[in-house]
Amino acid sequence: MTKMTKLSTKHLLGIKYLQKEDINLIFETADHFKQVINRPIKKVPSLRDITIANLFFENSTRTKLSFELAERRLSADVINFASSSSSVTKGETLIDTVNNILSMKVDMVVMRHPNPGAAYFLSQHVDAKIINAGDGAHEHPTQALLDGYSIREKYGDLKGKKIIIVGDVIHSRVALSNIFCLQKMGAIVKVCGPLTLIPKYISSLGVDVITNLKDALEWCDVAMMLRIQLERQNIKYFPSIREYTLLYGLDKALLDSLSKKITIMHPGPINRGVEISSDVADSNQSIILNQVENGVAIRMAVLYLLAGRID
Repeated sequence: MTKMTKLSTKHLLGIKYLQKEDINLIFETADHFKQVINRPIKKVPSLRDITIANLFFENSTRTKLSFELAERRLSADVINFASSSSSVTKGETLIDTVNNILSMKVDMVVMRHPNPGAAYFLSQHVDAKIINAGDGAHEHPTQALLDGYSIREKYGDLKGKKIIIVGDVIHSRVALSNIFCLQKMGAIVKVCGPLTLIPKYISSLGVDVITNLKDALEWCDVAMMLRIQLERQNIKYFPSIREYTLLYGLDKALLDSLSKKITIMHPGPINRGVEISSDVADSNQSIILNQVENGVAIRMAVLYLLAGRID
């Protein structure tokens, strides 16, 4: 089989649009860029003639900073846009906003938007490469790629690895993208949490549910802890935060009681003392900071590979 040298897609809208070969290519390209960002001189001229606009219609810290750092490491020209200080507040439409930015000769758009499908919608109406940095509770493809890459870095391969995703799965774009990504790479994925926080369609994705946290942790190689997304909840999904923490919070006592060592992950932001205690988040079984570092390399890889498709 001929080895893939460019992505099969023009945009990065979601993991569901990628092939396994695309993911492998992104991982291999990220290997190269990880070496670059660990050198004394961390910048390369790969995207010197490319202009990238970061459009964030939702608040973000890690993702926005990670993309901007990746873009600058590749020597791209960067435009940052925040909807709270733009004409969007005056009623301007998404397409008008983006077309006005593209008229400044922008080549790529990195967009986070509260509405599911916004990135796909934009890709159908504007002439630029679109990277989805999170669309509502739908997908967050670069987070899943950096999570999969971090597991690969820890274990050498994703095939056959058992991953449990714990917490607010129903509101998590990270969970959905990770399910798509990890399964495509041969991992076995299950979810754990109160049934009110598990989407009813989960079994149609080939994902089983474990309701007891201790059983879930004994089964897995890697536990991915999710925060409770109270900002997306308009009804009460469980009696109290305290009760959730008692049943589904991961602390050092529970971690140490397991019959084997497992790896702990978290996409952030962490609510310490709720879904995960500080001594677990900061323990030697946690690769949370590795995820953050790998995020820059993965986003450099995605930007570089998509830029290679600019005509």
